[in-house]
Amino acid sequence: MLVSVLLSAACGNVISRKYEYEEEIFLALDGSASVYVNASVPALVALRGAALPVDPSARLDRQVVREIYSSPVTQVANVNTSRRDGRRYVHLRLDVADIRKLGEAAPFAWSQYRYATNEGLFEYLQTVQAAAGKDVGNVGWEGNEQVAFRIHLPSKVEWHNSPSRTIERGNIIVWEQPLAERRKGTPLEIIVRMQTESILFRTLALFGMMMVAATLTFAAAIWFVKTRKTGG
Repeated sequence: MLVSVLLSAACGNVISRKYEYEEEIFLALDGSASVYVNASVPALVALRGAALPVDPSARLDRQVVREIYSSPVTQVANVNTSRRDGRRYVHLRLDVADIRKLGEAAPFAWSQYRYATNEGLFEYLQTVQAAAGKDVGNVGWEGNEQVAFRIHLPSKVEWHNSPSRTIERGNIIVWEQPLAERRKGTPLEIIVRMQTESILFRTLALFGMMMVAATLTFAAAIWFVKTRKTGG
């Protein structure tokens, strides 16, 4: 019974983490990235000025969504839709060759992106500024909605400025902001400094060193046994 209660509470906490707008960036060391956007249609209209119908019963054309996010610096890989809390949501995956140019695409123009080396580390900086500020009327928002910017990092993080001060499992860092503050355009600064070698490279290098050490130990053991036999 206790286990059931704990599991229920844990699942409840996971399910309760819902965002009206979320940008998720899977960053590679070379500056390329996969970018995911998960957002309610009203949030896209209010925050980014997207020409989409906020009425949940209206037809939502995925091709229109694709065209909004297509640009010379972004390639739309996938578009899906869903419903939640009486609102329509869109879910996109985009491929970006250079994260530093992402702000040239209209839906991401509220951000300035910088990615460069600084004192022997890679530094990622994103400053999110003014929103579109469009009025969407009563769409069911209760005032406690949140937006999130989530970064998946490819190497060990040395420092970041997320208010949570945590790095989630999978080397993920999240910055949250109340939807009301984001609608007002309250600036949000995202800074991460990380090592220049990928976690995978470091893991493979460590594994290789362990294999070499094991081989040398095995060879030394064989040599020791042989010399003892010869000496006997």
